[in-house]
Amino acid sequence: MSADEPLFRVVRGVPTAEELAALVGVIAARSRPLAPAAPAPASLWARSARPTAGRGAWRASGLPR
Repeated sequence: MSADEPLFRVVRGVPTAEELAALVGVIAARSRPLAPAAPAPASLWARSARPTAGRGAWRASGLPR
């Protein structure tokens, strides 16, 4: 496929600008990956600096570990 060739073409009918925009939107959405990449897990060192969450977390934050 050369650089001058279109990626797709309309074979039958005369689509409106809105119909072509909808088609381009669908093609663009389908060309993206379905699921985002999972973030890398935080290291134990990084996790130790994060505040704890949940019931009684404020009290536990002052206690020695």
